[in-house]
Amino acid sequence: MNKLWLSSVSPTSCRLLTTSDIHVGNFKLIGNVWKFKAIGYTTAGQVIPGGGPLTDRHNLTFTRLDEAEINRVLASKTSF
Repeated sequence: MNKLWLSSVSPTSCRLLTTSDIHVGNFKLIGNVWKFKAIGYTTAGQVIPGGGPLTDRHNLTFTRLDEAEINRVLASKTSF
């Protein structure tokens, strides 16, 4: 079972959510690649760009949005 899933925002942007619907990042289409942007939140709910449980994977790029590949690369060493 995948730990992460994509939610489309626009043709050039997707949110990345855990199976518990926690927002952990975004994908933005830049040129011909999808760039991952990690997101975290403070206890008060303020956004921490580049933060959260996937901060060490911030700015990774993918040639296409494939949930299995995204899970293999982003979620393999992280527990949510």
